[in-house]
Amino acid sequence: MSIRRTTKAARGAVALAGAVGLALVVAGCGGGDGGGAKGAAGDKPPARSSAPKDGGPGSPAADSDKVIGEMKGPDGVVVTLHSVVRDSGGFVTVNGTVANHGNRPFNAINWRSNETELRSRSSISGATLVDKAGKKRYLVLRDTNGECLCTTGLSGLMPGASRPVFAQFPAPPAKVTEVDFQLPTMPPATVQITD
Repeated sequence: MSIRRTTKAARGAVALAGAVGLALVVAGCGGGDGGGAKGAAGDKPPARSSAPKDGGPGSPAADSDKVIGEMKGPDGVVVTLHSVVRDSGGFVTVNGTVANHGNRPFNAINWRSNETELRSRSSISGATLVDKAGKKRYLVLRDTNGECLCTTGLSGLMPGASRPVFAQFPAPPAKVTEVDFQLPTMPPATVQITD
């Protein structure tokens, strides 16, 4: 066989393999819409099924009109607590809002835990729930990657701005209905756990 025929055969094989691969990719990506017409929403990627780690600057905190506790810290930083809810899965979720009433940007670097595995240096991973009657302290939960189940990336909060925050903890026993929520550099707030 000549070099020309070998090259031509090789190009044909590559083209055939590429066509088969493309057909498989298209077949794997297609379907699933039930044959119905797509509207404007059908052109968008599907929404994430789980909530993001933090709400971002524009999303509201849960029950943001309700105030169950408030913590005032240095430089005009105020944390308003909106809910402390016991979930059926054995967790307690604390929701609140941090507001900067000071005159310089706020970074939550002092609110993080002392762990070295955390990727976000500005988080509320150092938050705790304290059951004073039972003499127990509950730390923020971690996911399988060691990241806190709490607000992360909490930096550059400008004066006059606010942002929702959350943290999840292991649930104290069902008989415990009152706990102290604590953040480093802030006074504790005594709050009621609701179901």
